Amino acid sequence: MILHSSRACAENAARPRLVERRLARFAPRVQGAVRALAERHPRLADLAVSFPALLFALAVPRRGIDAARLCARVIAGDPLAELAAAADVPLWLRRLPPESFVRPIVTLPDGDRFRRLIANHLPRSPKLAAVWLQAVCAAAHWGHERLAVWIARELVREAKRVKLERLRLISLLAWFSMRPGTIGHGLIDHIWRSDMSFATAQTAADAWRMTLALQLNLGSEPIADMWAQPGSIAGYEFRPLRSIGDIREEARAMRNCLCTYGYNLAHNRSRLWSVRKDGERVATLKIARTSYDPLPVIRELEAAGNTDAPPQVWLAAREWLHRHDLLRMETNGRAWGSVPLDRAAWMSLWRPYWLAKRRIPGWLPLAPSRAALEAL
Repeated sequence: MILHSSRACAENAARPRLVERRLARFAPRVQGAVRALAERHPRLADLAVSFPALLFALAVPRRGIDAARLCARVIAGDPLAELAAAADVPLWLRRLPPESFVRPIVTLPDGDRFRRLIANHLPRSPKLAAVWLQAVCAAAHWGHERLAVWIARELVREAKRVKLERLRLISLLAWFSMRPGTIGHGLIDHIWRSDMSFATAQTAADAWRMTLALQLNLGSEPIADMWAQPGSIAGYEFRPLRSIGDIREEARAMRNCLCTYGYNLAHNRSRLWSVRKDGERVATLKIARTSYDPLPVIRELEAAGNTDAPPQVWLAAREWLHRHDLLRMETNGRAWGSVPLDRAAWMSLWRPYWLAKRRIPGWLPLAPSRAALEAL
């Protein structure tokens, strides 16, 4: 009886020290609010040990949370599970250290399956915890639950290789990857998958953004003025690449970067053509003006994979181009940045995302924005 009493006294004496150590681990920016709440009652202070996320959520509540009422319930001794549900704090956050919490906790996924999956990727380092939680919140908010688990895994696996400034674009890619029938999905060459590494997902997202830029620069209508006319020379056929579909098909078949030319084409700086023989693609042709020549010339002529086109293709291309009245071609380029993105294309592209998320985020505004597109 005496031994049991001594152990209980020792535990009671040690508890305040443990609580203090836990409180000291909260970020300096929230330390004052957390301590002020903990000082109101021992049961509130004890949350620093048993459920740091709940203590933080009560000390730094987000809009709509009745912190005063919940604090009263903590003091009354209500079960933690019920308190967490009332505060909209997922129980899986209970395993995160105090260092994790620097911003009000937003609504997060909390289904049984998500809890099982996220439990495998909790941060082991307190130094990583805050970045990890914010990334999981962002991925769940901008993307979906699968993406939240994925970014949690990637950060725990190799945090130094994860560039979180790219997470918005990857979130959009992941969201549209699961929305067949949308314009955004139709422009994806490599669908996001949860088994991708971060580097692979980033590469897929960058390629998708290039195609988005092509779509948004050119719109849904084909290019009206291709400067030149289709024709055949020495068995080589010259076909215009007028539409986004034409350009994407050529880029895939010829393994080149034509999808990056949207900005250039929109400002009337060049035109793209496919060179074929016996129906097979043999080269991709770009005609444009140079800074020192008022007449259009062949600026690029390359075979598949950006390899050199044969001399006979060059000869045929020159003959084809010079059969035109070069002086009559409307090749005057527009000032860079003077041509806005296509508004109808912008609205059609992002509308499903805005509606599903029930908001128009500042980083993806209603009005077409080159700056917003480039910042993704």
